[in-house]
Amino acid sequence: MSEWITPDWPAPQRVRACSTTRQGGHSLAPWDSLNPAAHVGDTPAHVMRNRQHIAETLALSAMPQWLDQVHGNAVVRLPAACALPQADAAITREPGVVCAIMTADCLPVVFCSKDGIEVAAAHAGWRGLCNGVLEQTLARFHCPASEVYAWLGPAIGPGAFEVGAEVRQAFMAHDARAEAAFRPAGAKYFADIWLLAEQRLLSAGVISVSGSRRCTFTEEQDFFSFRRDGVTGRMATLIWLQ
Repeated sequence: MSEWITPDWPAPQRVRACSTTRQGGHSLAPWDSLNPAAHVGDTPAHVMRNRQHIAETLALSAMPQWLDQVHGNAVVRLPAACALPQADAAITREPGVVCAIMTADCLPVVFCSKDGIEVAAAHAGWRGLCNGVLEQTLARFHCPASEVYAWLGPAIGPGAFEVGAEVRQAFMAHDARAEAAFRPAGAKYFADIWLLAEQRLLSAGVISVSGSRRCTFTEEQDFFSFRRDGVTGRMATLIWLQ
């Protein structure tokens, strides 16, 4: 068990990124223990201690810039004009500015340009993914998608992510190849959110897509999972430029 997951991807040295696990924090059950989310019912003082622990352990020069995530496809450029912008992705070219998203089954995706000038992070639940949050994030880069690296973080795996037929149809309406990411489960389907994201990224022009394929639902000791537990904490996925 570890507090951190570091992407295995070909990012330039000045690009720093990680995903937290649920280990090493101060929150009590059911948010135990490294929960940085202030919107899930946890004790505010514990959340602040967890956020401070993340910033200190990673030697961040500034606190992460959190988002008001709404399962949409809006992208904000950081530093932002307001303290808690409503968006599901963030991008920056400013050293020391930390793009941050929170997940507990949804897919976190981090991006960097091959030249190490620009980084971004996106929160890709199935709604945001289907509605183009990854494509919208790529569109904000100053370079073409073919010059962007992407890394897919821990999310609910294809053996646990049960969805209705309407979700499958929504993805297939965009691209019929999405059918490969769905496996029948009675009247519903199991969905592979990593494959769906990879399909979208490759179709948008990204050449290099890496990922951990670690399942938040089944790896209970390391990850929060909303589908598994309901009331629970969140993991943070962060990316910044040194």
